[in-house]
Amino acid sequence: MPTYNEVENLPLIVDRVLSNNEVDLLIVDDNSPDGTGAKADELAAAHEGVSVVHREGKDGLLNAYRDGFAWALERDYEVICQMDADGSHAPEELHRLLEEIEAGADLVIGSRYVEGGEVKDWPRERYLLSRLGNRYIAAVLGDDIADMTAGYRAMRRSVLEGLDLDALSAKGYIFQADLAHRALKAGFDVREVPVTFVDRTLGESKLDASFAAQSLAEVSKWGAAEKSEFVREGAKEFSRFARNEVDRSGLHSLRSAIDQAPERVVDMMSEAVKLARYELRHAGVHELPGKAARGFEALSDMVSEAVRLAKYEAGRRAKD
Repeated sequence: MPTYNEVENLPLIVDRVLSNNEVDLLIVDDNSPDGTGAKADELAAAHEGVSVVHREGKDGLLNAYRDGFAWALERDYEVICQMDADGSHAPEELHRLLEEIEAGADLVIGSRYVEGGEVKDWPRERYLLSRLGNRYIAAVLGDDIADMTAGYRAMRRSVLEGLDLDALSAKGYIFQADLAHRALKAGFDVREVPVTFVDRTLGESKLDASFAAQSLAEVSKWGAAEKSEFVREGAKEFSRFARNEVDRSGLHSLRSAIDQAPERVVDMMSEAVKLARYELRHAGVHELPGKAARGFEALSDMVSEAVRLAKYEAGRRAKD
């Protein structure tokens, strides 16, 4: 369980984990300035099954997980789980993941987007961005997983030992999708079980709209490198469209526009989305194979929702 500034949430989530599961719990704290590390030490002193790793500073979620995985592997744990400390992953549902491991799975993802899964208390824009983003990732990589970016997981030690964790992408939060994709490619049995994701009620979210752009760019590169069906069939059409639009749309002015008001950039993005939708629909996209066409539709919808989310975030920050 990685933590950064979760001093309010930590005692609550630790109590829920220990009350509902027969598990040991490792807290990996990134030297939180709010005293989360000290609170973790108090909890470890009070509960035999709780341990703490203190890291020197905030060094990214992926590195916190790497350190936690290494700690667990060194101590011969056969099943390692990961979950957030903010209460968004319900400890009361951990048994679903562990039962699927017992049934033979190697990696189990607590999924928001399979039948029975649910998301509560998210703004509509953020929900759609996440769901459509996962659709896009699955289309580009060719993986039959509905929630590639989910952080509620259980896995056998063989998965962590069989993958190169140092090679995982550290951009944004896309390493979750990277790990799942690599596990599938390696032949591991990856399954999903439904869970209910509840937005945090205490503390501040570590996410902002920028992670979507980072994730989109990264998985697109993976798809190109692996020559997935989506990229292979769609790249020619999309490249033609992009070249034409750069020549005639004045995109050379984008760099200077970025230095101006965020609202202007958002408006420019909105117009670009409208234009992209029109051009893609008239560029033979409907003639592409089903997976590629679905990927383009997911991308178009995802960009639209990213614009809406950007407007939402801009408005929220303006009020603050």
